[in-house]
Amino acid sequence: MRKVRDYFGLMRPYQWVKNAFVFVPLIFSKNLLVPGLFYKSLLAFVAFCFAASAVYVINDVADREFDRLHPIKRDRPIAAGTVGIGEGWSLSVLLLALSLLLLFIEGSPLNLSLVVVGYVAINIFYSFGLKRIVLIDLFVIATGFILRILAGGYAIDVNVSSWLIMTTLFLSIFLGVAKRRSEFVLISKDTDETTRKVLSDYDLGLIDQILSISAASVIIAYALYTVSERTVHAFHTEALIFTTIFVTYGVFRYLYLVHKTGLGENPTKVLLTDRPMILNTVFYVVSVIAILYKSELITLVKGYVTLS
Repeated sequence: MRKVRDYFGLMRPYQWVKNAFVFVPLIFSKNLLVPGLFYKSLLAFVAFCFAASAVYVINDVADREFDRLHPIKRDRPIAAGTVGIGEGWSLSVLLLALSLLLLFIEGSPLNLSLVVVGYVAINIFYSFGLKRIVLIDLFVIATGFILRILAGGYAIDVNVSSWLIMTTLFLSIFLGVAKRRSEFVLISKDTDETTRKVLSDYDLGLIDQILSISAASVIIAYALYTVSERTVHAFHTEALIFTTIFVTYGVFRYLYLVHKTGLGENPTKVLLTDRPMILNTVFYVVSVIAILYKSELITLVKGYVTLS
């Protein structure tokens, strides 16, 4: 039973929330209430969860020596020695096979499968080298989120707005550099800084500058998306601009948590445990759906009232 828990821990299911980016094209193409397209997006989400877990296992194999020196990561199954390297590779291959098999059985577009394979390939290079190259490490992380967005678009055969891609780029860089900042502060308190060699190429001043620039870019890119001609024409409303307040608060709240609590090393933990962030996310999602699906929701309510 403990072995099963270790395998499950290697898969890091709590990180699957990141794959929710797959649903972004579904929501912003106004297809959220279309059952068939929702099902296709859900399949893409599940496939990405398997693929992402395969990547996490590979990363733990590659980083096992450094993780053993880390005050938190030393307890991960491979670093702790409770799961062997061979077992880790076998689990990662199985997870990737499950991801691609799911897409094949359901007849998903070839482009979607290629995105999943590309995501895994890029992250293998990341785990075994790119993560140790200053700045490139951040852009590889950003690429992973952009691929999630593209996967969501391919799954339902819709074009993804360039503004959404740019917003995702800046948001993922923001989260990546916030993670680096928290790691930098944590490890600077330790006597051994070899737990992540790339951190030696950063300093707190540089990290904070990139953090500020990327934070501002997220807000600006999203605000411009909401008022762009294409967006207003597609949704027949300019009301989406009002959701910028939730994006702005989310960025500011995250900055506060990074600087004051050091939670930035695990973005998923912040999203799932910080109550103000949870409420802000809920308000954002509800407001977006209310604005984009106003007529559909009114029709549903009228139909329900009539049936009653």
